[in-house]
Amino acid sequence: MSQSLSFVIPYTPASAADASRFAHNLAARGTEVILAGDGPVDAPSRPHVHVLSGLSGKGAAIRAALGRVTGDITILQDADAAYSLEACEALCRPIREDAADAVFGSRRVPKLDAEQLADKALGHVTRFVTDVSLEDPLCGQRAFRTEALKSVSLTSEDDSVDAEIVVKLSAQLYRLAEVPVTLDAAPRRPLGAQLARLRTLMRYATVQNDADNQHEGYTTLERMDGANNYNAWLGQRFREHLGRRVLEIGAGIGTITEKLEPGLELLIALEVDRFYVDRLKNKFRGRPHVRPYLSDVALADWESLKAERLDTIVLSNVLEHIPDDASAVRRFRQILPVGGKVVVLVPALPQLFGSIDEAVGHHRRYTPEALRRVLEGNGFEVDTLEWMNLVGIPGWFMNSRVMRRRSVPKLQLKVYDRIAPYLAKAESQVKLPVGMSLFAVARATGGAE
Repeated sequence: MSQSLSFVIPYTPASAADASRFAHNLAARGTEVILAGDGPVDAPSRPHVHVLSGLSGKGAAIRAALGRVTGDITILQDADAAYSLEACEALCRPIREDAADAVFGSRRVPKLDAEQLADKALGHVTRFVTDVSLEDPLCGQRAFRTEALKSVSLTSEDDSVDAEIVVKLSAQLYRLAEVPVTLDAAPRRPLGAQLARLRTLMRYATVQNDADNQHEGYTTLERMDGANNYNAWLGQRFREHLGRRVLEIGAGIGTITEKLEPGLELLIALEVDRFYVDRLKNKFRGRPHVRPYLSDVALADWESLKAERLDTIVLSNVLEHIPDDASAVRRFRQILPVGGKVVVLVPALPQLFGSIDEAVGHHRRYTPEALRRVLEGNGFEVDTLEWMNLVGIPGWFMNSRVMRRRSVPKLQLKVYDRIAPYLAKAESQVKLPVGMSLFAVARATGGAE
């Protein structure tokens, strides 16, 4: 089935003439065009051509235009005569082939001038902030799967929207691609536009996350996602006890899901927050054995889950989020066969409960006795119950109890992640007397079906 195309062309009084030429060309092809900007523009009188005026700033124009887009693919086209519309088919091809969700032009210009050098420098900053591998992430000619572009919440009013789009699509794990586009001349970019984009990149690199700090717990999840060594350590502990058909409760942004997934026959990633489920769908697109599932534990369709013949349930720092943990564990027992496993990591030591626990939605921290009681009192027999992460106790106490921070400081987390492999090796050889986490493996007994 052919995918329909829409063009969004933001314009200013200075670029209205170029926007008009693009619009007349596209209107003759029958393509949907939305011109959005400030001031009058000569637009063809066609039903599929829309003009949204009185919009000051590129970000405001794009946001307004997206509300009118009906095509499956949206091209954001700067109103600049340096760009050729003939490049658009190449931009759309990876999306039509389902190989990308967003495709950026990589500009080839006759010669570099000061503005192009500034663009290249900003491209380096963008790659550093977002970890994208795009050569020219701020090109003014880009194609998007419309659903993907509309799914990110854009807040910028001005030219900084170009940087915001890259930051948010990258963070939400959409597939980004790039194709070369040849230009006859260098596009014009005012110094103010470059500074606006630089300020936005610096803001997202330092004080603001890609959800604009609207999801407080997401800051901690995002930072933990970058703790590769620590996550590999947890993943190894979980994988030692997995079957082949796994339900992960509280998958979050997929940090542990990714460690569990290799070699599994089925992995259902249950998550209550749609913001996170959308990210999971992007992360595991093309891997049908990983199935994100939007639901609260209390409202999940447990009969359907039982029919999936699950053999393992995994909870990585999740049980403490559930108000009635005993009821949840009884649900787990109902869908597992005798001998099926629940594998659990929870925060330990109630004495450590503080501001970070509050920020991420913890109801409690566990003692070994409390964790054993909730598992064995609801249909399971504990095989393994061990302390983990002794070294993390002082840092958590200082940050959460003494300094009352709401998230784990990024630099501290990076330092801790460097030593995580040594901690993993040491803890595998020594029985810890205490730790900031508890790791448990329990088998379903023959009592409650």
